[in-house]
Amino acid sequence: MEQALETVLPESHSNRKLRKNALWETECQSSPFLFVAFISSGPFALSGLRIYRLFVLEPGLLNRYPSLSLMTDSPARKPWYQMLYVQVLIGVALGVTVGHFFPEPGKSLEPLGKGFIALVKMLIAPIIFCTVVHGIASMGDLKKLGRVGGKALLYFEVVSTFALIVGLVVVNWLQPGANFQPKPASAKDMEKVANFQKQAETRTSESFLLDIIPTSYVSAFTGDNLLQVLLVAVLTAFAIAGLGDRGTPILRVIDQAAPVFFGILNMIIKLAPIGAFGAMAFTVGSFGVKSLGSLAELMLGFYATAIFFVLVVLGSIARFCGFSIFRFLAFIKDELLLVLGTSSSETALPGMMAKMKRLGCSDSTVGLVIPTGYSFNLDGTNIYMTMAAIFLAQATHTPMTLSQQLWLLFVAMLTSKGASGVTGAGFITLAATLAAVPGIPLESLAYIIGIDRFMSECRSLTNLVGNGLATVVISRWEGEVTGEEVRRNLAEGTAQS
Repeated sequence: MEQALETVLPESHSNRKLRKNALWETECQSSPFLFVAFISSGPFALSGLRIYRLFVLEPGLLNRYPSLSLMTDSPARKPWYQMLYVQVLIGVALGVTVGHFFPEPGKSLEPLGKGFIALVKMLIAPIIFCTVVHGIASMGDLKKLGRVGGKALLYFEVVSTFALIVGLVVVNWLQPGANFQPKPASAKDMEKVANFQKQAETRTSESFLLDIIPTSYVSAFTGDNLLQVLLVAVLTAFAIAGLGDRGTPILRVIDQAAPVFFGILNMIIKLAPIGAFGAMAFTVGSFGVKSLGSLAELMLGFYATAIFFVLVVLGSIARFCGFSIFRFLAFIKDELLLVLGTSSSETALPGMMAKMKRLGCSDSTVGLVIPTGYSFNLDGTNIYMTMAAIFLAQATHTPMTLSQQLWLLFVAMLTSKGASGVTGAGFITLAATLAAVPGIPLESLAYIIGIDRFMSECRSLTNLVGNGLATVVISRWEGEVTGEEVRRNLAEGTAQS
């Protein structure tokens, strides 16, 4: 069958696709499961079946028919047990099991998760610095910096505002707090809320802008503010570009240093299953499924809204740019599972930057859009803020008119800027939002603090997808890559993983 198709359909990208579908149809005649997956590739397919084909069935078909691969001379696929995302999934499953059945030992495993996050975070600053400096200083056209930055901020503002509106509409429709029966908050929870309130009080526009400026050149690399690293990198790139030929040796050193940091990252990332195991065991052991209780409706509503936003809103943007959101999710599945296990999108930042380059995005675009997006393009955090705020208003029987909700939306647009991918930052942002909106008691934050860790995972996943997609959108907007190239690179990248 395969040889006959090769004769009828010579080697080309479009013919490989035709051969692939023809072989799918042949396989479908002998297997009801493959028939279902084949039907799912049509225009009226169910999303779940498309994912099933993409992640489960198609890799097996590619193994049986190697010529179907969209890559030339593609390397052999790894055994399933050597794939990072499989190992991370096993780590997460084991962590949930240990945390649920052995909560006390599970709590003691927190250092495994914290240690892995710390190892990854120590490489974020140098990787961003090298990427941004090389991308800006070597591109020659410094006007592109302002153009790309302006487009990115415009895109961030539009999409993140839409995320706020989606969250506001859904929570008013679901009314998850209408029948909520709050339990008395523990002293420990109230202490946590007081700490979050104190941190929220320091979040002003002036402090946000001043925090971008590091106390020294070196301190930018030792803190947690990515915008400080970005500022130092941009200034350094301008300085090197201004030196002309004298700056070439410096740029060469920076360019050669980047593979060293990525090499260290490749070693550390092998520990991801252990980190995910420890973090998940601690989360489930500390909070457990009982902590959900009557808050399950809010949590499920938030997860459903985030999935809707990714598949429909971001999916429509991806389709407009010429590629499938499902292919994109499959391409970054390692990073998604890493975030799922650690509840922090920062752990996947270096890997996302590398993968966006593999899609064809330039160094300068990747170096500017992704780090900036971690402060200005937090779609998951935005959805969470409006849903949680209105939920608390409903739970405390605080009536909110349309004008008050629009004011809440406006305040959230401001307070959401600068919330990084660190676990818990979304809760601090929510506290800052409620502090600026009269009526909703700040003490009500204690009602949802028990599920914040579970909400943090969904926030981080949505933020990660949104920032990755934003990078491709800006790159397409700049004409750096075509839709056909993105589709081809996505197919090649998915086949390699």
